[in-house]
Amino acid sequence: MTHTQTRVLVTGAGQGIGQAIADYFAQRNAAVIGVARHIPAQHNCQHFIAADLATTEGCQQVADSLMAHWDSLEVIVHVVGGSTSPGGGVLALTDALWQQELNLNLLSAVRLDRLLLPLLLPRQQGAIIHVSSIQSKMPLHESTLAYAAAKAALTNYSKGLSRQLGPLGIRVNAVSPGYTATQAAEALVARLAAHAGNTLEQTRQQLMDSLGGIDLGRPNRPEEVAALVGFLASPEAAAIHGVDYVIDGGTLPTV
Repeated sequence: MTHTQTRVLVTGAGQGIGQAIADYFAQRNAAVIGVARHIPAQHNCQHFIAADLATTEGCQQVADSLMAHWDSLEVIVHVVGGSTSPGGGVLALTDALWQQELNLNLLSAVRLDRLLLPLLLPRQQGAIIHVSSIQSKMPLHESTLAYAAAKAALTNYSKGLSRQLGPLGIRVNAVSPGYTATQAAEALVARLAAHAGNTLEQTRQQLMDSLGGIDLGRPNRPEEVAALVGFLASPEAAAIHGVDYVIDGGTLPTV
């Protein structure tokens, strides 16, 4: 069966960066399937699956749904992730919280890649993009240490996967955003403020300071991250493979 539209799966498509990425591809006439725990009231996806990708059952549900309707897939963008850990550093992180962060930020991508590769491999072309974080390189200990460790593992996994899939025609890259103006970022600010007893404005500034500042003077916008992901998935990026692209307004102080 042949098709003319690029088929794209975007996880975490219910809000923030994931929603911006789904919109980017939909606006360019791609057939987009979005995945999130809850289907948003408004979206531009051709189809939307409500599934919890932090579980093996949720990943299997998505794979079963895709394989029932599609015989191939061109692009997978793993955006689902985040942190709900409390402030307080390492002593506040229980085994359950560590496992929760690993399931959401690392194993969701690992499981889904394994399940969906049969849709990519036969055509010997396609792209997988893992959305990581600059915290893989500069972890913040107060509230997101487990998240940062999981994202570091995701970036490492992405590089290793690229070595295996490149010769088979599948390009694999990672994108590491810095502070991005999303609902999830504001939720993190609220949690940190509650723990420290500060205002949201004070806490937001402290978070910016903890990053060492942003050279451009502002956070990323979700649509800017989406444009980078869209480029990496496009034919124009046909020679870009096995790379972690940082988009952080100059936050990272090292090469």
